[in-house]
Amino acid sequence: MLSDIEIAQKAVLKNIADIAVEIGLKKEDIELYGNYKAKIKLDAIEKLGSKDPGQLILVSALTPTPAGEGKTTISIGLSMAINKLGRKSIIAIREPSLVPVFGIKGGAAGGGMSQVLPMEDINLHFTGDMHAVTSANNNLAALIDNSIYSGNPHRINPRTVSWRRVMDVNDRSLRNIVIGLGGKTQGVPREDGFDITPASEIMAILCLSNNLEELKQKIGEITVAYTYEDEPVKVKNMGFEGAIATLLKDALKPNLVQTIENTPALIHGGPFANIAQGTNSILATNTALRLSDFVVTEAGFGFDLGAEKFFDIVCPYGKFCTSAIVLVATVRAIKHHGGVKLKDLDKPNLQAVKIGLSNLGKHLENIRKFGMKSVVALNKFKSDTQAELDLVEEYANENGFSASVADCWGQGSEGGLDLAKKVIDLVEGHICNFKTLYNWDSSVESKILKIANEIYGAKKIDFLPEAKKDLKLITKYGYDKLPICIAKTQKSLSDNPKLLGRPKDFLVTVKRILIASGAGFLIPITGNILRMPGLPVNPSALQIDIDKNGNITGLF
Repeated sequence: MLSDIEIAQKAVLKNIADIAVEIGLKKEDIELYGNYKAKIKLDAIEKLGSKDPGQLILVSALTPTPAGEGKTTISIGLSMAINKLGRKSIIAIREPSLVPVFGIKGGAAGGGMSQVLPMEDINLHFTGDMHAVTSANNNLAALIDNSIYSGNPHRINPRTVSWRRVMDVNDRSLRNIVIGLGGKTQGVPREDGFDITPASEIMAILCLSNNLEELKQKIGEITVAYTYEDEPVKVKNMGFEGAIATLLKDALKPNLVQTIENTPALIHGGPFANIAQGTNSILATNTALRLSDFVVTEAGFGFDLGAEKFFDIVCPYGKFCTSAIVLVATVRAIKHHGGVKLKDLDKPNLQAVKIGLSNLGKHLENIRKFGMKSVVALNKFKSDTQAELDLVEEYANENGFSASVADCWGQGSEGGLDLAKKVIDLVEGHICNFKTLYNWDSSVESKILKIANEIYGAKKIDFLPEAKKDLKLITKYGYDKLPICIAKTQKSLSDNPKLLGRPKDFLVTVKRILIASGAGFLIPITGNILRMPGLPVNPSALQIDIDKNGNITGLF
């Protein structure tokens, strides 16, 4: 059996300039990064604003296993299948981070016969957007520390600096550090630390900005520290917003590539859904909506994380009205929530499926809270038995949802045709009934409780002392009307990764509430969630290699 990368390397790609022309762009509207990658110029995007948008389809999932269950593969296969049915579709998804690529999951560009290409480039550096975000974030960090060192004109209390460094690397050793050691010429000593690049507020801002002017304005609104008088210090107070925005002038442009079947794909931005908003840029999605009849986009991890944030944060900022949800489920993930260990997921176990269906049921229940219609996409694995697949499909039907068994990994668009037909039938002539879960004007505590109670199934919230201090600052400085972006484990509906299935009436612990005033949301930190992961004992990096001719292997 060929690996994903071997399948990708056998694909016949079109020149990316031809792909651009096929979707209605001119060759002068793009900037080439070789033959198969390009960026779409911002002035070309601005000209598309008068066009009516197509239908937006969001792909989400039930609570996944740690290995991932193929949400991106289904997204790509669905978009290709819509095209095969004679409709015009573009996929708009996030850029992979090197954190999962070198860590646990390996490559993150789909799989099998349902991939975005060139997968090696997309997984490794791509067009440099991740590095641009890293550079912008860390230059801002250096400028803040230099201001403190150089007379501290803004009277920043070094103990209150909240702006951390970032790297697109798994490195637990850098989570908490001390900087400025070595004498008075080396800076002011203080505690600091590193997060991963997808957790940077710069990444969130990049994905929530419509143009350069808005990008610069949002960067200026970032709160980086407090004065000795407990007044917030923003980037615009220090005068650095223009310089930081300059580093992102190319990163803001959406990236155009193609799938294995030459379906156009916009891949842009890379926030994680367990620590940030978890979706690609609104600029890329809006561009795709003006260039096609159907846009398939994806929200990270389960519906409780990526999809909730998509509806409550991204849609209001992007002014999207989503037409339908495709909820990806697998027999493997359902059995995992039925108590089966990861090593035994390939073994038939109808009883475990029956138990684990409660997790799927909670996500289906949550879909209705946003006024959405949905199709359950059963991502088929070779180990699935027909009895197990039938049981999941019957459960979806009993709960009022249609279901479709999809094999996009093995068959590409052919494996997603039934799913595509069901999706098109669901949204044709459909009036958008989308609604948010909560009102932004509600109190911070009530917004957090609303999400935890209605989406996760929690009974109450425990705000630890530091979180209570944060709440006072948030209210004092008028940040309390911002939406909520909860940082929570992706492995459970709760904030405890060990509580599988559908836990009920549990306690969610909020340790801190970070203020992302530039991005425009608040980040409650729950449980033991980390914003800088560590590497596993046997990381995916052990499999990645390159030969003397530059051929890469082992990405997936």
